[in-house]
Amino acid sequence: MSVWSTLVGQRPMIASLQQAAAGHGMSHAFLFVGPPGSGRSNAAVAFSAALQCESQGCGTCHSCTTALAGSHADISVVRTEKLSIGVDEVRQLVRTAALAPAGARWQILIVEDADRLTDQACNALLKSIEEPSERTVWILCAPTVEDVLPTIRSRCRLVTLATPAPADVAEFLTRSLGVPGDLASYAARASQGHIGRAKALAKDEDTRNRRREIVSWPVRLVGLRQCMDAAARVLEAAKAEAESITSELDAREKKDLDAAYGVVERGRRPREYNPALSALEKGQKTRAKRRILDVVDRGLMDLASVYRDAIVLGTGGHSDLVNEELRGDLERLVRVSTPESNLNRIEAIFTAREQMLEFNVPAALALESMMVSLRLPEGSRP
Repeated sequence: MSVWSTLVGQRPMIASLQQAAAGHGMSHAFLFVGPPGSGRSNAAVAFSAALQCESQGCGTCHSCTTALAGSHADISVVRTEKLSIGVDEVRQLVRTAALAPAGARWQILIVEDADRLTDQACNALLKSIEEPSERTVWILCAPTVEDVLPTIRSRCRLVTLATPAPADVAEFLTRSLGVPGDLASYAARASQGHIGRAKALAKDEDTRNRRREIVSWPVRLVGLRQCMDAAARVLEAAKAEAESITSELDAREKKDLDAAYGVVERGRRPREYNPALSALEKGQKTRAKRRILDVVDRGLMDLASVYRDAIVLGTGGHSDLVNEELRGDLERLVRVSTPESNLNRIEAIFTAREQMLEFNVPAALALESMMVSLRLPEGSRP
């Protein structure tokens, strides 16, 4: 298996990167863009492995295996669980970029979530990209080109990833995880091309149950009480899921901090310990907030898919439904709504996403306002 085997539905992009790894169209900086879940980070790591490999990505040599495992000496990655990537992290990368590679090939710097770079971080990065060191390659990842400053993106070679087709995702789930055909097909459709989401839906019953509750709400939003209940339930479920994800990591980080400072239960604590603990707890709170927003955002995309399917049915379409198993509910929505009203509901969902992610509106308020906008016409009880 080559380093490209984990990338799903990206054949044109893989062919282009294989040529670059072989020396045709190589650049000192690349910008990988694509929708969430399309595999931007995996593609960046695979390309890095191919650049370090004598065979352009065989998948079995020492360079490939260490690159894919995240332990290659000449590949550095910046990723964040916080809301932004600060200047200090980028300056450390810039210092690394100025060094010659330990091996015979490239010094590679990967910035995941480049759209989260602060203004100061972007300024620190720009000079290094403008005046690259010999044998240094920058790889930035972002959802869209517009998420990166024009001065940075103009100096990068653009690599665009597509949303994987459901058939490709289903085949990947069956091949790599042994997921049965029917379940793989459901997970591929419901994930809307998000590989990580498809894996979770295929392997975890709780994840499937949470999604089933989310997509069941549109036909139940017949009054103000139901709208308030739906907003509360969505936020409550998001907090519970985020807690289950972060609690173990928080405990492990606290244990590692205690070990680093030699702290034992009821023992004396060094003077430097309390500031370090405060910084850790602040970072954990920020990560928990982002995780909750990520879970809510994923739920809103599931909700939008229901109204998208209702528009398809309402305009005469009968196939290519994300929520095929909800066809009965979708037909009820079509009877009491119009394609225009469902399009307005999708717009309300994206407005709520923007309020939470861009303008820091409290999730509870944004969700309540959104659910009221999704309410069905007065007197319509599907």
